[in-house]
Amino acid sequence: MTLAQSIVLGIIQGLTEFLPISSTAHLRIAPALFGWPDAGAAFTAVIQLGTLLAVILFFLRDLSGMVTALADPKRRRGPEGRMALYLVVVPCPLESLACS
Repeated sequence: MTLAQSIVLGIIQGLTEFLPISSTAHLRIAPALFGWPDAGAAFTAVIQLGTLLAVILFFLRDLSGMVTALADPKRRRGPEGRMALYLVVVPCPLESLACS
């Protein structure tokens, strides 16, 4: 895979990651449309880790505020503490459905 192909696939990943469609499928479809070789599972995993890192960096201030709010008993009931609680509690019903 060339650098240009990697850049194109990175742009496709960035544009489609937050849409309600599979960005992984786009990483499989794009090379087929362009006649490129399949990028492979390792490339897909690394590019998705890059997306995760970008999201964490983007929300780092919010995430650190939530962690410090949980560590401080006075701030736990504030907006940052409640947001941390929501991030933990809200997915639980969906996870229990997925595991059944």
